[in-house]
Amino acid sequence: MTHPTAASRPVQAVVLAGGQGSRLRPYTDDRPKPMVEIPGTGTPIIGHQLAWLAEEGVTDVVVSCGHLAEVLQDWLKSADLPVKVTTVVETEPLGRGGGLKYAAAHLPHPDRPWYATNGDIWTRFSLRDMADFHTERDAVATLALARPRIPWGAVKTDGFGHITDFIEAPPSTFEINAGVYVFSPEFAGLLPERGDHERTTFPHLARERRLAGFTIPQGAYWRAIDTAKDLTEAAKELAALGR
Repeated sequence: MTHPTAASRPVQAVVLAGGQGSRLRPYTDDRPKPMVEIPGTGTPIIGHQLAWLAEEGVTDVVVSCGHLAEVLQDWLKSADLPVKVTTVVETEPLGRGGGLKYAAAHLPHPDRPWYATNGDIWTRFSLRDMADFHTERDAVATLALARPRIPWGAVKTDGFGHITDFIEAPPSTFEINAGVYVFSPEFAGLLPERGDHERTTFPHLARERRLAGFTIPQGAYWRAIDTAKDLTEAAKELAALGR
């Protein structure tokens, strides 16, 4: 087990912001998914992400753009940002793994670890704790894991088939990839030039026991913004949290 130090925590990150967000239409007709505003906050998803990364000690962020890249780039130029941001645009589709590799090549410290997050994740938890967890396990890559709530009500039954309880939107029994990562410096070299790292690099690292899973602490906020319903739910939850 490697002992973590403040120096082993990343100060750089990649935000993957190239998705089309077709399930979020009409919000994404004129803007990329990370530029969709969380209702009531006046700030797009990526604005919340950059603020969170800055709070967690990140100073440099590479934003990988795709769909309607210029809308995102214009906002980044005009906004008062808490971190130094560089944007990269794929000139041809490279797939998720290739896109991540291309973005990582623009990080300012190639010999240091880095965070990555999908551009549609709206969350708050300690990235510093996740980085220490990654270091302690000597992992090459660590995935944040979430237990999303199932969108339907669940039913509990006893051994005789009698219904004993109804549970509204229970948490899933399975953990899912929460779309937030810590990567060691060597990870970029293991990514494919094109294609999906979740089908190649991750399974390879899992077989070698070099892939770790950090469970987001209970009570921490996490939501993937995929649909219009997610936007309204996020606004409701934020109002309840008083943010």
